[in-house]
Amino acid sequence: MHVRKARTDLASTHLAVPAPGALILLRGGTPGCLQPLGWVMPDAVPSSRVLSNRTALVTGASSGIGWESARLLAEHGATVIVHARTTGEGEDAVERLVSAGVQRDQLIALAADFTRLASVSVLAGTVARTVPALDLLINNAAVMAPERCTLTDDGNEVSLQVNFLAAHLLAKQLQAPLTAAKGARVVNVSSSLHRTAAMNWTDPHRVKKYSRVAAYAQSQLALTMATRDMAPEGSGITAVSLNPGLCDTALLPLYGRVGAPPAEGAAAVVRLCLPDVPLVNGEYYDGGDIAPTAQAVHEERSRRRLAKLADQLVASA
Repeated sequence: MHVRKARTDLASTHLAVPAPGALILLRGGTPGCLQPLGWVMPDAVPSSRVLSNRTALVTGASSGIGWESARLLAEHGATVIVHARTTGEGEDAVERLVSAGVQRDQLIALAADFTRLASVSVLAGTVARTVPALDLLINNAAVMAPERCTLTDDGNEVSLQVNFLAAHLLAKQLQAPLTAAKGARVVNVSSSLHRTAAMNWTDPHRVKKYSRVAAYAQSQLALTMATRDMAPEGSGITAVSLNPGLCDTALLPLYGRVGAPPAEGAAAVVRLCLPDVPLVNGEYYDGGDIAPTAQAVHEERSRRRLAKLADQLVASA
């Protein structure tokens, strides 16, 4: 089978560390580098908003459900770390959020290309140094599996890496700030397609027999299976996954149907972030309620096997 290499645009480097809660503006410079343009300290956030004094990281926040989630979280008072693939996309997302009424001092823009695990680690390290406590981690970034099997420079099938392995790595490397938040939540944006999937343990990159739908569905199954372990016992973290519904995003062609506005999916995501909404750790939500999952999600042996595989696949980061 012909296997392509995924294109990458961002290499790993370290950022200067601003004061906690500062707005980071990113600029281009040396190709493949993250460079801080400057920062502005935020004004006080109105105490009447339910997520005031809380910090959220939203991955894949440059468009679709991620961007709308960032907007809604900010409207609830949160400081939002807006992750995008490139600096330009991050700056553009921030400007559109400001135009939509979000206060600029609530936004932190960071760029990382999830097709490079080293870049994911840089993002995690920068977040950990920038904010003392991370209250919300929304793993939303996702790509549609390509028509042909495509491997990243790390050797992983691209949708498996972007949709699952990046989230796995972030959750592990952000344990300290998540635990420090004392009641943090991890919300993994999954898909109902995970129920149609099966893990290909002997060929997780599906090089031998590739189907874009099967590859994408496997990435969503892995993310849903791994959710419970993103909240280690005693950490105070609660981790859940959800189906945001069929929305009009870049992933819609995979479903071949008409989708709802991304704001509707974002509302489902943000609802699980609100402190007055009780959650059950490790569960999968749909329509605001706990929903049935693939059997493997609740099989401890399968989850342990997945955790071991994921650790092996991100070892190069």
